Amino acid sequence: MSKKKVAIVRYEKPFESVKKAVELSGGFEHLPKNAKVFIKPNIVFWTKVVSFPKWGVITTSRVIEDMVMLLKEHGIDDITIGEGIVGDLKDKETPAHAFETLGYGNLKKRYGVKAINIMDRPFEKVDLGDDIELSFNSDILHSDYIVDIPAMKSHNQTIVSLGIKNLKGTIDMKSRKKCHNADPKKDLHFHVSRLPDKLPPIFTLIDGIYSLERGPGFDGKMRRSNLLIASSDILSADMAGASVLGHKPEDVPHIMHAAKNRNRPLDLSDIEIVGEKIEDVASLHEWDFLYTKTEKGEIPTPLTKNGIEGIFYRKFDSTMCTYCSGLNGLMLSAIRYAWKGEPWGRVELLTGKKMKPAPGMNKTILMGKCMYQAHKDNPDIKEMIPIKGCPPKTKDMIDALHKAGIDADPGLFDQIDQLPGFFMGRYAGKAEFDEGFYRIEQEA
Repeated sequence: MSKKKVAIVRYEKPFESVKKAVELSGGFEHLPKNAKVFIKPNIVFWTKVVSFPKWGVITTSRVIEDMVMLLKEHGIDDITIGEGIVGDLKDKETPAHAFETLGYGNLKKRYGVKAINIMDRPFEKVDLGDDIELSFNSDILHSDYIVDIPAMKSHNQTIVSLGIKNLKGTIDMKSRKKCHNADPKKDLHFHVSRLPDKLPPIFTLIDGIYSLERGPGFDGKMRRSNLLIASSDILSADMAGASVLGHKPEDVPHIMHAAKNRNRPLDLSDIEIVGEKIEDVASLHEWDFLYTKTEKGEIPTPLTKNGIEGIFYRKFDSTMCTYCSGLNGLMLSAIRYAWKGEPWGRVELLTGKKMKPAPGMNKTILMGKCMYQAHKDNPDIKEMIPIKGCPPKTKDMIDALHKAGIDADPGLFDQIDQLPGFFMGRYAGKAEFDEGFYRIEQEA
């Protein structure tokens, strides 16, 4: 049996580097003539308020334009770029602002490319087997060929986020929440592994011009890595990508499930690596945030370093869905800045769907609808402070902290869109973090 081919290329020159990755991997050998092509970038988060730190978080516009140019060279005229940005589904302005800022409007003018917010488009239910049914965007389902272009990152729930995980952005919000269930077997990893199974043929190009440690969001560590990883086999691309990020494929649960489903080995023995060698470009990207366990509970290590006492904030698990994940960092920041040196009165904060209250706590904050529904009648809770929304409202989060005796600053919650700007400061003035990779200039 012939081996699956994966190309690893150093990014050196616009267009030429992407073309090299595609040609080395044989990426367009099975591209149908006059195909309807769907390009799936990764735009995990966007705000209109600050100059968002995109590096390693979001697919570069440079690679998107290079891919469009290459498709046009191959005679492809029907090209759609589609993404479903996490946020308020009623907010149409933020996704439109993201597409325009990233230059997709200029791609439309220059090449006739369509850019769609999939949350505005129809979805269709797809049976993925094993009683898993998720609703996918109709446009990607009815395309002839998919070009999957994820940013290269490690991920605080799935260890890595590459080609397979990037497809989670093509399902509706109900399906995304379903992936983050409390089933010990058919969990997030099990669901994610099935995402490519019923889709049209996929060519994966992992954009590693920038990479991200402890992703998927802007609070991770961004790096300039100058790599492209390409394959017509999405699992092979991800196994190579995970290895480049310093993680064995067998240690990544959704890759392990996907390999089992396809009867594939996890040691890369059925993969031919062309271009650069994995060992020459690999660099460990840590995926997990550090937590400190004490006799009284668990708390993020940065908070313990600040001397914070009297609150216990257990490490999130895979059942915490995208919505609550986006607010988790804000809640932790609010607690950190509210610390005045006096221990709080044994407060715990529970997230996700599986956590249970610990004995001896005076106040228990239940973060989100799922946690509230799980424990609203729990007799082990001495004083319950629920945050019932899905997603939780920032006002309710403030009120909950205040009820727990934590004097959080409401202004921090009012300016949630400003939060990325705080992390942006880490990279200011560093030449390698170039905004130009996220712009597509108008033609003169």
